[in-house]
Amino acid sequence: MPNIILPDGSSKQLEAGSTGEDLARQISPRLLKEAIGLKINSQLSDLKTVLQDGDQVQIITIKDSDSLEFLRHSTAHILAVAVQRVYPEAKIAIGPTIQDGFYYDFYIPNTSLSPEDLPKIEAEMQNIINAGLEFKRISIENPEAQIKEFLEYGEKFKAELLEGFKKDNPTQYGLFDEKNNLIWSDLCRGPHIANTKQIKAFKLLSVSSAYWRADENNESLQRVYGTSWWSKTDLETYLQRIEEAEKRDHRKLSRQHELFSTHEQAGPGLIFWHPKLAFLRARIEEFWRSLHEDNGYELVFTPHIARRELWQTSGHTEFYMDNMFQMKPIDEQEYLLKPMNCPFHVLIFDSTRHSYRELPIRLAEMGTVYRFERSGALHGLARVRGFTQDDAHVFCTPSQLVEEVCKIIKLIDIMYSRFGLKYSAELSTRPAERIGDDSIWDMAEDALRQALEQSNLKYELNEGDGAFYGPKIDFKLQDALGRAWQGATIQVDFNLPMRFDLKFTNAEGQLEKPVMLHRAIFGSLERFTALLIENYAGAFPFWLCQKQVAILPIADRHNEYCESLVEVLRKAKVRTTIDTRSEKIGSKIRDAQLEQIPYMFVIGDKELENQQITVRERRKGDLGTMTLDQFMSKLEEI
Repeated sequence: MPNIILPDGSSKQLEAGSTGEDLARQISPRLLKEAIGLKINSQLSDLKTVLQDGDQVQIITIKDSDSLEFLRHSTAHILAVAVQRVYPEAKIAIGPTIQDGFYYDFYIPNTSLSPEDLPKIEAEMQNIINAGLEFKRISIENPEAQIKEFLEYGEKFKAELLEGFKKDNPTQYGLFDEKNNLIWSDLCRGPHIANTKQIKAFKLLSVSSAYWRADENNESLQRVYGTSWWSKTDLETYLQRIEEAEKRDHRKLSRQHELFSTHEQAGPGLIFWHPKLAFLRARIEEFWRSLHEDNGYELVFTPHIARRELWQTSGHTEFYMDNMFQMKPIDEQEYLLKPMNCPFHVLIFDSTRHSYRELPIRLAEMGTVYRFERSGALHGLARVRGFTQDDAHVFCTPSQLVEEVCKIIKLIDIMYSRFGLKYSAELSTRPAERIGDDSIWDMAEDALRQALEQSNLKYELNEGDGAFYGPKIDFKLQDALGRAWQGATIQVDFNLPMRFDLKFTNAEGQLEKPVMLHRAIFGSLERFTALLIENYAGAFPFWLCQKQVAILPIADRHNEYCESLVEVLRKAKVRTTIDTRSEKIGSKIRDAQLEQIPYMFVIGDKELENQQITVRERRKGDLGTMTLDQFMSKLEEI
């Protein structure tokens, strides 16, 4: 009789062959009714999975975030059934869950899907859901025969997938009607919900193109995106969030505010920063530079290209060549554009023999790098081919490692707090494929763990997701809509000190390898700026605005007083503009509001007579009439 361990540490004994459904039934009728699936030994599984002796089992209900994996995976299959019913010639590829939803890829000859096609697919999905079909797992006992059958039906993508994992006990999932007739099936590992009627709220969102296995040399597929939730209320909340996200799309806001552009003549993925956004970038860089100088970093500048030999030594030609831009030979030497700054900082460190007394050495650079991204993956500022990293590398002794990581964590907190950004942390540990012996990994992982705990920073453990050269801490930023963005990273590196044979002289006069830390706080300035644009919906914080105050005279007779206000504000380093156009004051206010200028001064006869200003704030509206000194006092509180 299997003994099952529950999350609270208690145990339940079941009859041999019992499933998760039997376990839920034994615990309580209510739990059986609410059960969606299982987590067995940290792996998600169907509710009807047979349990084994010693299994640690959590019964998943809709209260658990993991339940959405079951729901969305199952809804993706319903989408596939519906598409093949509406378009009988359609062949299916893959259909995974993604954040907040799912997608499915299809090959549909002589048919191009558009958003107008989605309602009829949704209608067929609802018919399938209403039919109350059951999801059941089907073992593939003879993969070769199944591959042959797939090919006979023209399901070449399914056949190719099965060929790749036919030795891994492959399975299909089928949809069965009330008479246990198989209605439809697809290759799948699961997990799934039990019955289609459990799907309560779903929506198809968009259609795009994709390539089979993301290779542009393969067949072109059509990808349908969707989302599903446990209630219509949750779905509506999500759709409202999507609508707000579309309004905040940094590409859309850029067109409205003339922030940046790309040009086909120059090439895709190469960003042209226009004055407003360039101003914001300059302020960010000034803040970054000042903070780093105050925290013991030395600024460096390095070239944009280097000979191939350097990248061979660093390992980039071996592991990263597909992402690098090559150049024609110069003086019979092959040069490559740099995809990273790391080897350059290593060369600076290695150009001088250092004593342990000099360590830690912290080198920082706003370094522009170039990486080949496929044109289909390019996305405004968020995914580009040329970008600037706020890169820094710390060379220290093993005994200094914990302290240095703590200092970096503190610096990250200071920088993100300046922008009002919330964040979370993940500790990624050793992957299966790695360099260095376990003792080095033990030291590095323990150091990162100690630093997180000493910094009182809560973190999630992301086992096995470290780089091949060392463990890391990743920071996830949260924007105003609750979306996660990749933020700072702190990485321990055994690889480059070994490849470049870095040394320092220790206290005993012996040569010793330093520990190398990679860290970037903004990451890519381009991606970080995209986050800021969307987070603030274009209404940047006062200190980042190119125009902080717009003075709006009602008539020409008020211009002279307005000019005197400009002079005082500019002396106080408040960036001010005056709108002397012969437009109505309502139009001037509207234009300044659209430009997201933080403050507007409306100046008319009353303000001129009393030597005052009427102040409007871009979000709060009318703040009333006051003196300029009173307004300046308000600015000191920002």
